[in-house]
This record gives sequence, C-alpha cells and structure tokens, in this order.
Amino acid sequence: MIWATVVLPIVLLLMGLPIFTVLMASASVTLILVMDLPISLIQTELFGSLDNYNLIAVPFFILAGAIMTEGGISGRLVNWVLSFLGGVRGSLGLTMVGGCTIFGAISGSSPATVAAIGGMLYPSLRQKGYPESFASGLLAASGAIAGIIPPSIAMILYGVAAEESIRYLFIGGILPGLLIALLMGIYVYFTARRLGIREGGSWSLAMIATTTRQGAWALGAPLIILGGIYSGVFSPTEAAGVACLYAILVTLLIYRDLTPAGLWKVTTQSVYLTAQVLIIVGAATILARLLTIAGVPQEVVGWMQALQLSPWMVMLAINLLLLVVGCVLDPASAILVLAPILKPVALAAGIDPVHFGVVMTVNLSIGMFTPPFGLNIFVTQALFKVPLPALYRGLVAPIAVNLLALAIITYWPWLTLVLVQLLR
Repeated sequence: MIWATVVLPIVLLLMGLPIFTVLMASASVTLILVMDLPISLIQTELFGSLDNYNLIAVPFFILAGAIMTEGGISGRLVNWVLSFLGGVRGSLGLTMVGGCTIFGAISGSSPATVAAIGGMLYPSLRQKGYPESFASGLLAASGAIAGIIPPSIAMILYGVAAEESIRYLFIGGILPGLLIALLMGIYVYFTARRLGIREGGSWSLAMIATTTRQGAWALGAPLIILGGIYSGVFSPTEAAGVACLYAILVTLLIYRDLTPAGLWKVTTQSVYLTAQVLIIVGAATILARLLTIAGVPQEVVGWMQALQLSPWMVMLAINLLLLVVGCVLDPASAILVLAPILKPVALAAGIDPVHFGVVMTVNLSIGMFTPPFGLNIFVTQALFKVPLPALYRGLVAPIAVNLLALAIITYWPWLTLVLVQLLR
C-alpha cells in the first residue's frame, strides 16, 4: 500500500506526468495489486464522484470569474479600492492586496485572481519603482487569498470530500481571509517605507464617489453572492448560478464591455478549465475511496492516539504535513485525498471540523505560491516573464507573513468560529 500510494505518485510526479494521471495510476495499481476488489470500482467511483450537487458550483464560479475579468468588473473593483487608499504610502501594493481579496470574493480561484489583478496592477507597480521580486512575489501571494475568502473553490471541494456544510465553511473563512489581507497590507506598507516609495496619488471624497458610482454594479456581485448564501436565500450552488447570470447581465447589458462573441470565447475557455479541475476531482476521489476502504483513516487515528499528543501538537503535525504536500500538489488533489484521512484525526483531537477545514484550506493556499510547484508562481512567471530566482526571492517575506497568519488561525479558533456560531 505504501509503495502504491506514496512512492509511485512521487516517482510519477518527478517524471512530469499530469496530476490526474498520477492519481489514476496510483489508484489503479492499488486496486489491481494490493486490494481484492473488482476493477469496475474505478469506473463507478470516477463517475459517481462527479454526480454531486455541490460540485455544480465549481464550473459556475469559474465561469462567473472569467466573465467578470473580461467584462471590466475586475477593473472597476480595482479603481474603487485605489480611490480609498489615495496618497497612502504603498497604495498600489495595498490596492493589489485589496483587489485580490475582493475579486477572490467573486471568482474563488487563485490563478484567475492573479491573472485578473496582475494584468492591471503589476506594470504600474514596476513603473512606480517597486522591485521586480517584490511586485511578482506580492502578486503570487495575494492571489492565494482567493482560495480562503468565500466563495472558495477549495472550500467547496473540502465540503464535498469531508461532508461538511459549505455554507459554514464559507462564513468561517471570512475573518481568516481578512486577517491574511491585513497582515499582507502591513508588510506592503513597511516595505514601501523602507524603499522610500510614494506613488504620489491623492485621496478625495469626490474620487470615492465617482469610482463607487462607476463600480456600483461591480460591487453588487459579492454582496449578492455572499449575502444570498448567508441569509439563506439560496445555497452555495445556487449562488454560483446567480453569479453567472448577474455577470452576464451586467457585462453585456449595463457596462457593455463584453460582446456575445466575447461571451462565447470566455465560456469555451471556462469549459476547458472546468474539465481540468473535475478530472482531478474524479481521480483523487477514487484514490481517497480506496484508502478509506483499506482503513487508512482509522489506522492514522489509532497511531496518533497511541502517541498521546495534545491537540496543539496534532495541529502542528498536520500543518507541517500539509505545508509539505502543498509544495508539490495542487489544493484540489490534496484536499480530496487527505481530507477523508485527516478529518477523523482532527475530530479525535477535539478540533471543530469547520475550523479544521479552514486551517486545511489556508495551508494549501500557501502551497499555491510555495516553491517549487506553486501554481501561482507559474501563472505570474508566464504572464510577466519574471526570472524564477527573482520571483523566489520575492516570496520569502510573503510566505513568512502567511505562516504567521496560519499560526494565529490554527491556535485561535474563535477567529474562524465566531461568525459560524452566530449563523448557527
């Protein structure tokens, strides 16, 4: 079992095979050589894993984020954030953090956020004198906030894998996501002071009023999506459908920045991206199912209980494991494989499952910009041709900031659970 589920995937990853191929090969070898189960289980689990109502939210949120990016909504959100920051030192860097946070509350996708916000702000950061390493590292790290702030695709997948309320996970991610944005903002401010950079902008009520009026429909997107979920008007899956409809109406009929031909192009691109995500979901679910049948979660729980670790030590061990896994696996694969194994460990240690879900999501979001295989790193490098050594240097401080945030989120459960308890 160890050879089939640990050694083989590592070897295949080092060979450069796609993630879904690695997961499918590992599951197939485990099923054929290790477990006495019919081969038809692969087909049953592959299609059965995708027959899930909650998963419908994934393609809808991907499409909504793509439409809003192409339809000018993301640009209006950035202008609105920048109008509030005005002449504050580091205002462009702060706008990047704020823009990623707000756009993440629409798309739920880290790579989409990096592409949308980076295309508007990265060139400006470079023109104002920010070093290449700082600007690229800030973009890659800030984009990962989209994986934490609701509606988060990673949290949807965790809810599916761990059978937890996606609504509670969403509301539990609000304050942790804002904490990370706050700490990243502090890092940007003091870095701008150290570098002696002042963008020279201004702050005025007239500018705020103008950008608010121009971006009113754009600002309505996160309000409608999140407000509808938390008020109970519609489920997260229904909210994703509403987000798509709202994005189409606003970009086609109100802003008119997107044509029907452009909408078709965006939709086809979203279909390809959705297929890439869902094939990973299917392959990872097969492997997770085989591990569950083999009793791996129960074995892990028994082993942890035998060590008699305190809850804080259990969470420390899980955090270290997830940080390492996040360096080589994308969040979708890691969540779908590890959530069914690690959730029983957390429950045995007396950890709230919603709190654990948020902690797991934060860990794997950090992996999105952790070398060597962080997806946000490759997106940033591909978009702006940043040399990888410079990009890696720029990620050192953001990784440290996010690890501090992770420690606070892990050992201060109130931050995650206070809004959940109010909703309950």
